Amino acid sequence: MALESSRSAFERARRSVGGGVGSGLRAAMPPHPLFVREARGAYVWDLDGDRYVDYVMAWGPLVLGHGDPRVVSAVTEVATKMQVVGTGHPLEYLAAEAVLEAVPHGERLLWSNTGTEAVQVALRLARAATGRRRVLKFAKSYHGWHDTVFAGMSEDDCDRPATPGGPGQSASVLDDLVVARFNDVQLAERLLSEAVERDIAAVLVDPVMSNAGVEVPSPQFLATLRVLCDRHGVVLVFDEVIAGFRIARGGAAEKYGVLPDLSVFGKAMAGGFTQSAVVGRAELVDQVTAGVVHAGTFNANPIALAAVAATMSALADPTVYEQLERTSSEFETLVGGVLGASPDFGSFNRVGSLLQYVPAGAATGLHGTGGLWAVILEGMLRQGFLFMPSGKVFLSTAHTTGDIEATAEALDRLLKTL
Repeated sequence: MALESSRSAFERARRSVGGGVGSGLRAAMPPHPLFVREARGAYVWDLDGDRYVDYVMAWGPLVLGHGDPRVVSAVTEVATKMQVVGTGHPLEYLAAEAVLEAVPHGERLLWSNTGTEAVQVALRLARAATGRRRVLKFAKSYHGWHDTVFAGMSEDDCDRPATPGGPGQSASVLDDLVVARFNDVQLAERLLSEAVERDIAAVLVDPVMSNAGVEVPSPQFLATLRVLCDRHGVVLVFDEVIAGFRIARGGAAEKYGVLPDLSVFGKAMAGGFTQSAVVGRAELVDQVTAGVVHAGTFNANPIALAAVAATMSALADPTVYEQLERTSSEFETLVGGVLGASPDFGSFNRVGSLLQYVPAGAATGLHGTGGLWAVILEGMLRQGFLFMPSGKVFLSTAHTTGDIEATAEALDRLLKTL
């Protein structure tokens, strides 16, 4: 893989685009970000024409792979008729009905664009319903880049005043955050027992800590949060922007049998297009008819909702998740098996088609992971396999056994040179 055209493109992009990338973490790709000209199925082609097996899958949305014909056909048909219209249109309710039918606790939804926006909508609904202002989140969890939630990003941030996740944030809003520890039932019990005194309106939790090592909930953790929220009048919000419609058609509620009051969905819901939603109890969502503001010019735009409707129709086939599980298990067995040849190589955590590389020291984080991952990342890129700087791995129905076998063979070659 020459990568020369991508290097030149990155240098040019830096002269007009801040950081040279559309989203900051893409710049962490060694030796420089990859620039592509085409994507189909499980593959992308760079500007030199070299093909890569893609395990980035747009950072999660592409459960069906790049350019799924059902999604592309639906979008193409709508795009020739309308784009953004500023009025109602049938896809608003047709796509909504498809999402609500899949989600066990789905009674009503609100359309939004990004996960960051939708999280803010969900928290506004919780505050309006409870008359309280604070949010309980969990250390290391990422809920978007907004000042109000991008904090408490270290394991050490539990049960103490939250600090900004980066420069330029307003520290004044962080008094609204209370930070607990994922899977720590006793700490959650203590903090939520003081929900009235602490003014806690919502518990905001990623059910599988998707951006913090793909850590699974303990058997009692989510169920305990549900009981505690009911007992203390707190709204339980699942942030399923990454996990939703990827780990199961009904998301975390189906996977773990715990129903939140609200869930935030994005990424996989729209098959590669920009759309998110807040889904849940009607009495909470319907507060928008009683003064709670929810707005956005591009909310529910026809192009994106055509993609949502087509994607949800495809995901209604149970064989999709059976195939995803087979493929992901095969990746864990074959590629993970290569890592297992040495205790120094690391391993994978996996929930369905969402995986995370975990180094031998077990340290993972939002912006990357330690151990050998940086070496693996660049070494695999140079052999035609594209992974993420953070160590997350996304599988799709487009990946084949041949792709995974080739990945395992390439990784084995690489690790033998170390």
